Formats: sequence, C-alpha cells, structure tokens
Amino acid sequence: MTELISTEEIAEANDLLSGAAPTEILKWGVERYGSRLTMATAFGPEGCILIHMLAEIGANIRLFNLDTGYQFPETLALREQLIARYGLEIELVSAEKSPAEYEREHGGPLYVSNSDQCCYDRKIVPLRRALAGYEAWITAIRADQSAARAQAKTIGWDAKFGLMKVNPLLRWTRRDVWAFIVSNKIPYNPLHDRGYPSVGCFPCTKAVGAGEDERAGRWAGQAKTECGLHSLDSSQL
Repeated sequence: MTELISTEEIAEANDLLSGAAPTEILKWGVERYGSRLTMATAFGPEGCILIHMLAEIGANIRLFNLDTGYQFPETLALREQLIARYGLEIELVSAEKSPAEYEREHGGPLYVSNSDQCCYDRKIVPLRRALAGYEAWITAIRADQSAARAQAKTIGWDAKFGLMKVNPLLRWTRRDVWAFIVSNKIPYNPLHDRGYPSVGCFPCTKAVGAGEDERAGRWAGQAKTECGLHSLDSSQL
C-alpha cells in the first residue's frame, strides 16, 4: 500500500461517502487530491454526467480520452459538443503508433487475431503514461455493469495503475443515469439510440438485442467484457 493514503483512510472515506451523492464524492476527491486528481473518459453516458457535475462544482481537473484510433466518428463529435457545452478541455491521449503503422507492424488488424494485446497496446499503455504523476483518478464505472465492477468500492486503491480510484457513480443504475441525462439535457452519443448501450472501438462494438446485457456488444463473440482498465484483483477490493 502506498503512503499516499492508508488502508484506514480508505475505509474511513468509504464510510463517510456511503450513500453520498456523486457530486459530494467528486468534491471529496477534488479537496483531497486537487491537481493530483485526473479523469479518463470514453464519453459514455456516465462519463458525460461526471463532466457535467465537474463543471457544476467548478472543478478544473485534467480530463482526457484514450484515442485508440478506432473510435466511432460519433464519439469524437461528442467530445467537441462537451467541450463547447462546458468549456472544459478534454485532451486526446493516443497510442504511440497510428492504426496504419500498428497494423503494418502486426500484419493486419490485431483486434481480429489478438484483441487483448490490441487493448493493452492502445489503451493500457497510453493510460499508464497519462496517469503518471497523479495520485487519484475518477472513473465512471457502475457496480451493476459487470461482476468485476460489482466488487469495486467508491474509493479504492488501484494496484494496476498505482493510484487511488474514485467511483462517484458506482451505486447508480442505468435508469438513474438516463433519468439524469434527460432531466439535465446532457449531450450523449447518438449511438445509444441505435442499439449501442456501451460504445468502445468500432471494430469491437456491436449493437445489442432486446433484453441483452448492456455490455454484450463489447467484444461480441469473445469471452471478454473488459479491456483491462477496470478489471480487478484482490488488492483493489
């Protein structure tokens, strides 16, 4: 465990924030970490909500998106909408090699033959670089999205990336998310209205059928529901 925050402090923070509104959790993170706090966003509805809330509380923290080179045009257009709406910078953090260079190196699209490696090279490695020097990051995960995410805490130590993880929307449901989006007229990805409840890279994201899990369209046909950013081990619980 890092000296940045002790196990006891983590437990106290979770007790303090148990049942707290997401804005209060965000305020706690901003007050606790200040400029050492950052947030990655893939512009899902939850991420859009957090951007809205950060703007409302006047938190000027670094926001960034992992631009794999395979994002939907609609996703990148949403970034521009959010910047215009809230006046917050949202940096694009790219992999070292362009998709064309990367595919030449591997003899074709690696997302077809080895999606785990593709996610690692184009998301995990850039994320490690982007998080360097920070002590905490905000994520938009919800406990009801997957079995792995259900094990997360509101405040937890992220052993994979070596910093604290703040999850303000952890206890929200999908219904909560969309009620907030609608009532606050928050911009969101139009792909959500076309059968894509969860949007990632276009080669690995499909529309889902009625009644399917909301992450069923991610890496459809593979035994995979996470790219690795939010998969947990026992040291993150």
